[in-house]
Amino acid sequence: MSREYELADVIHNFLPSFNKKKKLSTHKLRTLDALTKCRTEYMGGHMEECESCGEIHTAYNSCRNRHCPKCGALDKEKWIIRQEANLLNVKYFHLVFTVPASLNLLFLNNQREMYNLLFHISWDVIKNFGNKKRWIGGKMGASSILHTTGQNLSFHPHLHYIVPAGALMKDNRWKAARNRGKFLFPVKSLSKVFRARFVAALRTLKKEKRISGEIPKTLFDKEWVVFAKRPFGGAKNVLNYLGRYTHRTAISNDRILEVNSKEVTFSWKDYRKKGAKRTTTMLGEDFLGLFVQHILPAGFTRIRHYGFLSSAAKKKALALIRKALKQSLPKSFSDQEIKEKALSRMGIKPNLCKKCGGNMEIIQLIPNQFKRKKERYEHRLIKIFTKSVEP
Repeated sequence: MSREYELADVIHNFLPSFNKKKKLSTHKLRTLDALTKCRTEYMGGHMEECESCGEIHTAYNSCRNRHCPKCGALDKEKWIIRQEANLLNVKYFHLVFTVPASLNLLFLNNQREMYNLLFHISWDVIKNFGNKKRWIGGKMGASSILHTTGQNLSFHPHLHYIVPAGALMKDNRWKAARNRGKFLFPVKSLSKVFRARFVAALRTLKKEKRISGEIPKTLFDKEWVVFAKRPFGGAKNVLNYLGRYTHRTAISNDRILEVNSKEVTFSWKDYRKKGAKRTTTMLGEDFLGLFVQHILPAGFTRIRHYGFLSSAAKKKALALIRKALKQSLPKSFSDQEIKEKALSRMGIKPNLCKKCGGNMEIIQLIPNQFKRKKERYEHRLIKIFTKSVEP
């Protein structure tokens, strides 16, 4: 049976030499360290024994880092269950806002500022189109998700928007979007306005010295395209989409085919060739360099809600919209019920023996070494990853 490789293998093999050349930030070093520790003895855990057959199982804790390919499955299901409470019985549209590759260097060198700018301008464009009587003339809502990677780990920042097809009017009526055509707003008009406002705001950031680097002079040489997909068939399809994308990491472990002392081989889908499966082999340091580009700034929010779906407005706004649509209120669940429901959807039966189905009883706790050594963690981490590499 061939060995299964993980992102942790790549980090172990190539981080010392890579960091010697590139000098990663403490935040990125901490993130990579968490990925190597995930579900190992270092993170702590427990041992459990089956009361029926005596089977013993050891379970280690996960790092719960959002960039970790081992984590996120349970959180994703719990998040989706919570979002079900916000769904409306209307059509939903899907928009994708992207920027030219010539801006990649600015994004990489000013990630927080540039990502925030992308969020701000794209939503402002949608909101303003929705406010116009020509299209709808009311308050819109939307959920947006930041993605930075393509299948081959290339850097490609873009935003996916899920937009309910309508708006809440000032008199608390719900007004559905026009059904002419297949898109919420004219794509060409959206694209032109988005480009103009984004470049104008970008120049302001540069003038105020809030970003570093030169703004490309070719931004108006080609049209920017706001990609618009056909409307979703219904709320269920919206959730299926959200489940695929909200908690996706840059690469999953099952795509890493081989890791040796020099190279990494991984698979990816070429969507320009109808999703044809490709395999790429590259130097391990180059692969790690691609991956760290997608580590988001500390505390950065990559899933955001706007308009009547924002945290401040959604409780009151959704109640008004449901009343207008004659839609019943969704059932609410406690945190424990959400967890149990998520585990059930994933087919996981906690506390049951996988061998005989008997009850598993915890017999030993394994201490979390991170918590025990927290006061020395920062110093030890930097020392390990900045050491010189032996020839």
